[in-house]
Amino acid sequence: MTDLRAGTRPLGRSGVRVPVLGFGGAPVGNLYTAVPDAVARAAVGQALAEGVRYFDTAPHYGLGLSEERIGAALRGVERDAFVLGTKVGRLLEPVPAPAGTDVEGGFEVPARARRVWDFSAGGVRRSLEESLRRLGLERVDVLLVHDPDEHEEDARTGALPELHRMREEGLVRAIGAGMNSTGPLTRFVEEFDLDVVLLAGRYDLLEQPALDDLLPAALRRGTSVVLGGVFGSGLLARERPPADATYRYAPAPADVLARAHRAADLAREHGVTLPALALQAVLAHPAVASAVVGMRSPEEVRRDAALLDVAVPAAAWEALRASGIVRPEVPLPGLAP
Repeated sequence: MTDLRAGTRPLGRSGVRVPVLGFGGAPVGNLYTAVPDAVARAAVGQALAEGVRYFDTAPHYGLGLSEERIGAALRGVERDAFVLGTKVGRLLEPVPAPAGTDVEGGFEVPARARRVWDFSAGGVRRSLEESLRRLGLERVDVLLVHDPDEHEEDARTGALPELHRMREEGLVRAIGAGMNSTGPLTRFVEEFDLDVVLLAGRYDLLEQPALDDLLPAALRRGTSVVLGGVFGSGLLARERPPADATYRYAPAPADVLARAHRAADLAREHGVTLPALALQAVLAHPAVASAVVGMRSPEEVRRDAALLDVAVPAAAWEALRASGIVRPEVPLPGLAP
């Protein structure tokens, strides 16, 4: 077992520790395509077997389906054997006469509810209560304000102060926010005593804008960072990206695709793979606690967990830095800054 596979890292000063690889729950909420119930349950079971014992979900994912499936799969597992996080900010209001699917939301599920933004103190409490009912569990460990990009002031005055009160009451252990942009997250880190923030994109093998604001702020404040999108929504998930690969949910720009191909060539020259470089590189930053990766089947879980076991030679990291694919100040495993 590698150090990456065996170790855990703290979420701020909360006392919660997580493995470096987390299970992203959006795919088992039928992100883009449907996943059979049995496959979703087996994926969660495989994650437990592989040591991927940090599960990240949200009401948004499949209009609650992700929470329902993950909770059902975890019931009966000793509660302290896993870390579970969900999110607040979107309430699910039932639709009296559902029609069609949640195609606009990105999930292949019946449109049984509609999402309602609510970052108020009461909305946060209600959201957690409803999540616990869907999960069928008595608690979550991590609670994040979800996507307050257009609602920053509401999160600042309502949701985040309420999360602090809920932490003081012992309802949750670790609190924070999850977003796709670094600016608001950096402001939240500077203004609030947060244990963790989840950053989707903005720090991967090809682009590292989070080095300019969020990651230094997180180090100063003792806030841990969990990363999403470390494979760039597909570009870095294969040994050699195809010409039609996506990057951050859009067709990969030509210059980004070219850099991914250079990284893939470098990986092959050193006997490793592009996905292994992509995952292990981002885990080297001292502010990063974990990378949450979307997984929809036992096979995907096994494949992603195995990336932690790849022994990347120091020469590969040195060549990566020398190539200019990553910025010079990006921490890489075993290399001095």
